Amino acid sequence: MANVNIKFNGKDFLLSCDDGQEEHLEELLTHINQKFNNLKDDLGNIGENKLLLITSVKIMDEYFETKKKIDQKKTELKNLSDKFRELKSLVYDYKDKKEEEMIQLSQDHENFKQEIEKNKKDYEKIIEEATNEIESFVEKANLENPVQ
Repeated sequence: MANVNIKFNGKDFLLSCDDGQEEHLEELLTHINQKFNNLKDDLGNIGENKLLLITSVKIMDEYFETKKKIDQKKTELKNLSDKFRELKSLVYDYKDKKEEEMIQLSQDHENFKQEIEKNKKDYEKIIEEATNEIESFVEKANLENPVQ
């Protein structure tokens, strides 16, 4: 344990703290002493105990106001984090949906190509059959009516 000599309201005090915390303790006591002296200047000498109580109340008020603001910011941060997670989920859902659509479009495109190829073969077959029938008709016509 370390010891720190401080002066508060014109009196010397010896306080103990954990090793390495001396500077922090001095900083805190400087802040408390400043608040105490400001209240003493503003309110006059209303008694040390009453000034210490009012100083404590003011410091606790600052603490609770700060804590309230921190809690509010934590809530805001949590809400933002929740909204970010929701947005992230929506983005991934959208991405998955678009990938499925791309796969479906690719399948539709392949099916369409196969249908075009089949129609092309069917069309060529129809043309060939029509050509054969026309040739057969012409041959028959020539046999029945020879050229004179």
